[in-house]
Amino acid sequence: MKEEDKIRKELGTENPFRVPEGYFEGFTSDLMSRLPEKEKAGVYRVPTMWEKVRPWVYMAAMFVGAALIIRVASSRVEVPAGEQTPVVAEEVMDAETEMEYIDVAIDNSMLDDYSLYVYLADDGDEQ
Repeated sequence: MKEEDKIRKELGTENPFRVPEGYFEGFTSDLMSRLPEKEKAGVYRVPTMWEKVRPWVYMAAMFVGAALIIRVASSRVEVPAGEQTPVVAEEVMDAETEMEYIDVAIDNSMLDDYSLYVYLADDGDEQ
């Protein structure tokens, strides 16, 4: 605090910044004279039909695109009734991959063999 008091004593407490005399009296009129003229309020452009319809067209296109993406993503190749499906190997591969994920989940569950047996046995009783 002593150092702060010493600085105040040397420099004083008055504000060193000054505003020229009469600056704020003519400020508003000076500023308004520098601004460009406004366009007249009576000039109004009527939007075209496309400008009115454009948001609705874009929204419809978005929904059509989403529907097509969902349809393509969810479609499966259908095999006629008399033909065999060559997808059997892929289904076996999926089952093996699924078992790998189940094995990892069981390993990370921190259950011992007896607790896992009890959990699986209780799960079957509820049905």
